[in-house]
Amino acid sequence: MELTKYIKVFSLCHEININKLAAHFGINRKFKWEEHLTLDSRQLTGILMDPENKLVKVFSYGSVVFVNMEHHEIVDTVNYLKGIEKTLLNATFKYQDDYTIVVNDEEPSIHFEYLNINNYEDYHLNMLSIVLAKSVALERIEEGLDNLLDEIEEIIAKLERGKLGINDTKLSKTVAVILRFKFNIISHLMLLDKPAITWINQESENLYTDLEELFELKSRYDKIKGKSETLMDITEVFTTMTYQKRGNTLEWMVIILIAIELVVALVERIF
Repeated sequence: MELTKYIKVFSLCHEININKLAAHFGINRKFKWEEHLTLDSRQLTGILMDPENKLVKVFSYGSVVFVNMEHHEIVDTVNYLKGIEKTLLNATFKYQDDYTIVVNDEEPSIHFEYLNINNYEDYHLNMLSIVLAKSVALERIEEGLDNLLDEIEEIIAKLERGKLGINDTKLSKTVAVILRFKFNIISHLMLLDKPAITWINQESENLYTDLEELFELKSRYDKIKGKSETLMDITEVFTTMTYQKRGNTLEWMVIILIAIELVVALVERIF
């Protein structure tokens, strides 16, 4: 008998307080930062008209996985969650991906759009959810960094014309954005860490490794890390130039004040 699970994943925002959501649904436990919250038919009752065989997995770094849900059900769920977690108020459905788990008697295989297996286990969905959640979150970060690089390029163009086109406030905001990207990559996405279950279940480790390679998580991580380090180097140059410019301004102010004082003294001496 063939079984199919349809997975839809979105990076809705940069961060979600899953402990706040868990408390609302009566889940009395504290989630560690590397864990995710699963909402099944019990929690989805009252949100969906037909919650059977449907799941929602929420990750602290802003990704949400929906299993066997239609688009209008996804929208209804997100709207409901907005009333609990305010970081979702600006949620966007721009960063997304689809995947399918097919259970049949064919040769097991892993593809970019579907996973074909003979026997379904819970770890299949868990590993897929984790990898897909990281992948769409990476997509959000990748686009954000590219936009930031474009802004930096405009500043460099002005610098080539002899103008330092950035003030202290904008420089501080730019550095903060870059640091936020690096924090999201290392602390939230945990791209260099495997899920805990992979240490006790060899099959789950094998699946996670294959999916990690399929979605190129490590190579994408390295590219983002390289871009963020390049941006930090550039902002350090801007910072140095800004301080130097401020120092030159102060020196000229001192010179002008001394000149004024000398003129005043000279005028007093003459008259």
